[in-house]
Amino acid sequence: MKQQKGFTLVELIIVIVILGLLSAVALPRFIDLSGDAELAAAEGAAGALASAASINYSAGLVGNTGTNGAIVTTGQTCTEMANAILTEDAADSWADASPAPTPARGTTRTCTATVGSATADATVVDW
Repeated sequence: MKQQKGFTLVELIIVIVILGLLSAVALPRFIDLSGDAELAAAEGAAGALASAASINYSAGLVGNTGTNGAIVTTGQTCTEMANAILTEDAADSWADASPAPTPARGTTRTCTATVGSATADATVVDW
């Protein structure tokens, strides 16, 4: 007599129950990725502002003050600077961390981007 090979119904049910338990434990860890997304958006906005501020400073050093590349001057808050030199801004808000904007060319300061509950710092150079 030939024996059939395969899994019994009990074995299949046990595997399904184990998979269900594993998914119930592991799935919530992967579903809520909004915190990671907010942090990535804040870091992206901070990086964009830091890069744009460096380009702005370099353009000022070489004398590019025409209408195509207007230089953002000193004394602006981080929000004003972001609005002036970034085409798109992913940050919900900007804060002047340290020091406050001063009218000195080449001054380095920190701007903090906030997206949701995540924050990221950008070091900017004033023109």
